[in-house]
Amino acid sequence: MALKYSFKVQKTGNVEFVPSPHNRRTRLVKNELNNNKQVQSILEEIDNLVGLENVKKLIYEIQAYIEIQRKRKEENLATEPLVLHMIFKGNPGTGKTTVARYIAKLFKELNVLKKGHVIEIERADLVGEYIGHTALKTREQIQRALGGVLFIDEAYSLARGGEKDFGKEAIDCLVKAMEDYKDQLILILAGYKKEMEWFLQSNPGLRSRFPIHINFPDYTINELYQIAELMLQKRQYKLTVEAQTLLKQTLQQKVLKGHEHSGNARMVRNLIEKAIRIQAVRLVENNLVSRDDLILITMDDIREASQAI
Repeated sequence: MALKYSFKVQKTGNVEFVPSPHNRRTRLVKNELNNNKQVQSILEEIDNLVGLENVKKLIYEIQAYIEIQRKRKEENLATEPLVLHMIFKGNPGTGKTTVARYIAKLFKELNVLKKGHVIEIERADLVGEYIGHTALKTREQIQRALGGVLFIDEAYSLARGGEKDFGKEAIDCLVKAMEDYKDQLILILAGYKKEMEWFLQSNPGLRSRFPIHINFPDYTINELYQIAELMLQKRQYKLTVEAQTLLKQTLQQKVLKGHEHSGNARMVRNLIEKAIRIQAVRLVENNLVSRDDLILITMDDIREASQAI
């Protein structure tokens, strides 16, 4: 049975999105409640992402929740506060940044965010070198993000230095901004699953401020191959039959051997981009190059690329 999600009201007044036992998938792509064609388009783009099924289902449910709260407000019914700060947990290359961008675009069309842009930052963009510097840098990033999403990758690094580290000052500023700009800003903290759990435990007040936790699993071998095909299609390249077979074998070997980027799209991107460069070197030495030559990636291109990454 596929994992579903529902929402419940916490004692804090926040709404926590949690696994639901219901068997019905929550999707509003064609729901009559929402006539915004741009919203439908964004949801379809999300649905076309490879894998990430549980992530997609949760996004649809959040969208449904926002829509129903809007309808309830129109009917003068009690509504719940839209607390939409999020924690993304997963390895690099599993789609966290991509999903954050889609969420920002979606929330703009749903009138949750005014601009719908994403400011992507990390510890170095927030933490200063002397007392007071961190607060200044953090406030600058918050101001840049107003009307959109502030996405902090490897957010757990803010708490690694202990009590005397300036990272704690950045956390304090972010927590204050979540309250001061609750209707103008959505904060998304991202990082490895274990490290993010440790981070939330290191500051008990943080967990209740982030009601939405999304886990990003590693891609399967079949999903990695689909990602490779989409990358090639977008660039107007094709694999020969032999190259297709070798690519599948290569992905399987690297995943089973525990490649540095095993199970995520970064490995696939590196491999495909390397194969394209190898093809270019092979072709540039030929005097006669056909259209098919320019399009086809051969087994030798894939083999040489796989040995290089």
